Amino acid sequence: MHTLPDIGADPAVTTALAADLDAAGFTVDRVDALWGTEAAASLHRGSRVAALRALAARETSPLGTLATLFVLGLPTSRADAAAAFPTAGLDAVVAAGLLRVCGTDTAVVEPAVDLRPYAFVDDLGAGSWWIVSDLGELALGHAISEEHVLGIGGATTTLSGLQVPVPVHTVLDLGTGCGIQAMHARRFAEHVVATDISRRALDIARFNAQLNGINGIDFRYGSLFEPVTGERFDRIVSNPPFVITPRRPGVPSYEYRDGGMVGDALVETVLRGLSEHLEPGGTAQLLGNWEYHWGVDGLDRVRSWFADTDLDVWVIERERQDPTSYAETWIRDGGTKPGTPEFDTLMGAWLDDFADRRVTGVGFGYVVVRRALPGGTASLRRFERVPETLGSNPAGLGATVARVLDAAAWLAAHDDAALATAHLTVAGDVTEERYYWPGNDDPTVMTLVQGGGLGRRVDADTALAAFVGACDGDLSVAAIVGALAQITGVDEQVLAADLLPAARDLVLDGLLLPA
Repeated sequence: MHTLPDIGADPAVTTALAADLDAAGFTVDRVDALWGTEAAASLHRGSRVAALRALAARETSPLGTLATLFVLGLPTSRADAAAAFPTAGLDAVVAAGLLRVCGTDTAVVEPAVDLRPYAFVDDLGAGSWWIVSDLGELALGHAISEEHVLGIGGATTTLSGLQVPVPVHTVLDLGTGCGIQAMHARRFAEHVVATDISRRALDIARFNAQLNGINGIDFRYGSLFEPVTGERFDRIVSNPPFVITPRRPGVPSYEYRDGGMVGDALVETVLRGLSEHLEPGGTAQLLGNWEYHWGVDGLDRVRSWFADTDLDVWVIERERQDPTSYAETWIRDGGTKPGTPEFDTLMGAWLDDFADRRVTGVGFGYVVVRRALPGGTASLRRFERVPETLGSNPAGLGATVARVLDAAAWLAAHDDAALATAHLTVAGDVTEERYYWPGNDDPTVMTLVQGGGLGRRVDADTALAAFVGACDGDLSVAAIVGALAQITGVDEQVLAADLLPAARDLVLDGLLLPA
């Protein structure tokens, strides 16, 4: 069984290690180029055979050695490893907990952790880091340990892209794991507090920040909001351990994903605690799961958690799984393979738990909140399902989140009379689709299509399409409605009653922008 190593190093060692990684060209593009796109895709599916064959056809190099050790999770000769770390020195890398000697064979070293390059794009531009985490199932050859510290995954990139790209003073990263969200947050914040209930996760997160030359992050040990009692922040980000796991003997509880509470109680606890720890005007962006119970909609349950708060709330459910699919997903995630007795036992425990608590499904999605300014009230309460493909968002959804929050505040400050005097413009990513019956000059279906953001598709009648087409910032909403009423012969007040609510929805969704 693989023993988890202690992680840590003197800043001089991490500086030298970073120099070696940089000199070797240990980047996402260079590593993928080592074995090509087909082998890279196969590796993502859990097979390293194609990658190994590609490496075997190449001469030994520091880059190939690093990729073999830390991406493929395989041992290499001590001589090759020493050549890959000429500045840091192999002994220092071993002492830092990244490598270990293979048993009694001192001529061979093996990886003690996963260390791989990571590339991203945000509103400040392109960036890249090296991220340490624990070895996965492929490298270990068996299920991961309950103390496993997760690296970069789909949820990681989702949440990092969801962070609002607006400079602030303070950010709280609740449940930092390997530290990746705190590192992203630091790009837009003067100071970040990163908490976790796992001391090992904090050690790895601290190492990652140090390795990439990132300061200004305060790492604190403790559960949920305990390490920040009495403190408030301009922004809170969290990918909490939200996975719903049976609290039964024999069911593993992984620190990186299981919060130790029954059902979705941990997500509820986090969401209910946001208001107390946000500065006025502060925002939060989180991921989470929520349960559907017999006769109770999952989004309605989330809505109840925000009752009597001064928070703007926007909840987007991206996926819903039935109990069986949910259980299979997370049992496999822990490294237990289908078809084994262990898998069947865990499936029984999961399904018994769901049945006992009358759970009919589990939703997954994003939660965005903003605390009202002093004297203000919540103006946004939106709970929706958006399962379709999103728009094009190279830097993530953070800019969309900021725009929606700003639009909600603008709409709250503009009643219908004020909206009528406003000048609106069509967002640059909006196009219109029209469909015709053969031989017919008039379209049968018109759809407004958002290219970015959530990729909204809004069905439009002739009046709404004409209204949006006229929104170039020159005329007020009232002037456009009046002109359309005159052209179509429709009563102006009746037309306004139809178009003003539609205009509000389009502003909130970002298809129309206040000029």
